[in-house]
Amino acid sequence: MDKVTLQRIKKLHPLVREEVKQIIKDCDEALTGRAKVRITQGLRSFEEQEKLYAIGRITSGKKVTNAKAGQSIHNYGLAVDICMMIDGKTANWDTVKDWDNDQVADWYECVKIFAKYGWDWGGNWKTFRDLPHFEKKEILTEKGLIKTSWRKLIKMKRDENDYVVF
Repeated sequence: MDKVTLQRIKKLHPLVREEVKQIIKDCDEALTGRAKVRITQGLRSFEEQEKLYAIGRITSGKKVTNAKAGQSIHNYGLAVDICMMIDGKTANWDTVKDWDNDQVADWYECVKIFAKYGWDWGGNWKTFRDLPHFEKKEILTEKGLIKTSWRKLIKMKRDENDYVVF
């Protein structure tokens, strides 16, 4: 796991950090070729979210999100975007390439591993598919399993580090 990925994991919600480390470890073990996983985005501030939402609406470019500030699971540290790092140097978002020649696209090997841990993949969305995106929709807490949505998360109490309290 590279330094960039580790830094991004450290900023995720504390309840998912260890799980994400294990997911990335599992992905990297499954990928026996030139590709390894890098988290390209984790926790995103409301300000960063507004700037992304403006692309294709207020600023030039193709729309990259339909989520305004507070409407993205990234805003709560419960989502990650990934890419494949080829030979530790080049970022790649090719979802069909099989860098380890095991007859399964490396991207889909990772999709299966995230799913095993209960993470939803943006590639399964009906509209505005987001292939690099994975999000945790249920959190296991002392109170039991809690389903998350931005509508719930935006109303929740925050701790001293600005993470939602489950």
